[in-house]
This record gives sequence, C-alpha cells and structure tokens, in this order.
Amino acid sequence: MALQISHYKSPIGVLNLIADEQILLGLNLSNMKALKDGLSPDDFQKGFKEVSKIPVITDLLNDYFAGDIAAINGISVRQPGAPFSQAAWKAMRKVKGGKVLSYADLADNAGSPAAVRAAGSACAKNAIALVVPCHRIVKTGGALGNYAYGLSKKEWLLRHENAL
Repeated sequence: MALQISHYKSPIGVLNLIADEQILLGLNLSNMKALKDGLSPDDFQKGFKEVSKIPVITDLLNDYFAGDIAAINGISVRQPGAPFSQAAWKAMRKVKGGKVLSYADLADNAGSPAAVRAAGSACAKNAIALVVPCHRIVKTGGALGNYAYGLSKKEWLLRHENAL
C-alpha cells in the first residue's frame, strides 16, 4: 500500500503529513522534500498517494487543536534514527501536555545524563514535530531554546497546552 500524504490546515500553519496506513512517519511545516528526506529507504519503495485526510491521525490532530492536548498521544509514530535519538523521542512522548522538560532532563530520561547536546540534536532531527513533542523541551532555567519552525510556533504550542 502506498504511503499517504496529506496537508492539514492548523492554527500554526499547514502541516505536511506522511503516514503508512495509521502510523505517522513525518509531520512538518516546511516542504514535502524535507519530509520525504526523513523516510527510510523501505518506506520510499511504497510510493505516495495524496489524500485529503488520514484516518485517525487527522481526527486526533483536530481534537488536539480543539483543546484535547492528550489527543496526540493516540497517534502511532515511526521514524528512523540512532539509538539515542530513539530513546530521546520516546522520552519526549512521555512529557505530558502543559509540562516542559529541560534538554538536560531529556538526556537523563533517555539514559545518558551527559548527552545534553545529543538531546538537542534529537530534537532538531525529529521528523514528527508536534506529535513527538520536541516543543516541550526547553533550556535549563525555562528559556524556550530553539525550534525548527521558529520560536513563535513553539510559544504558540506551549500556550495552547497551558505550559506558559
């Protein structure tokens, strides 16, 4: 079955989505080329089919933007990456909406307390921003830090989640 591509209109901009049935493989605000660059070679062999909505995923995004912050937890995800990145992404998914975690705490929760820079890199390499909530990771002391789509988007998401 071909991978599904959809464009979801959200309050922070159009989210480009790629899914393998009901497993989200990528989500971003930039362009489809960048999104496809994050796929594994096996995923690419399936080809792509553009759809207006992706069952379950689109509904859960609707619920999230309507105020059910926990809705994104119901979206299954998969992305290729090194073992530490996988551990960091898993730890990010455990940060509840309305809460933030420092890069240092993320490194610790991912099993490598000294790997603070690697925790930041895992956030930067995250191909499923929002659903793997790297926006909930901030600097020690509470400063927002970086966000691939700009600090205004990160701030909007954190305000939406009542974390600011």
